[in-house]
Amino acid sequence: MSTSPRSGRSRPDTRAIGEAKERLAESFLIAQGLRLVARNQRSRFGEIDLVMRDEAILVFVEVRYRRSTRFGTPAATVDARKQQRLILAARHYLHRHPTQLACRFDVVAISAEDDIQWIRQAFTL
Repeated sequence: MSTSPRSGRSRPDTRAIGEAKERLAESFLIAQGLRLVARNQRSRFGEIDLVMRDEAILVFVEVRYRRSTRFGTPAATVDARKQQRLILAARHYLHRHPTQLACRFDVVAISAEDDIQWIRQAFTL
């Protein structure tokens, strides 16, 4: 547990929570028939949480978690700016790992209760 500098209260490590939610999303997608290709693909443009394969489609997955919807839903946080960063990161990935597969961007939004919303083809290039 780490301590918030403002409140002095303890809170779980956000990195550990993020990793746990990414694993939850990965398990969910595997149960839906997707296959894991890679996770946490970092570039100077940003990070792709999961790269998966859905039959003949390469899927770039953004996992979003929010403890509260007070400032919007997890899915709503994938705004135009975030989409552009994901597109650039995906292009970088494809440059390093060329493929003839079609590609798509999915979002897995996870609530505080671990309810999962899977948005296929959340946005396009």
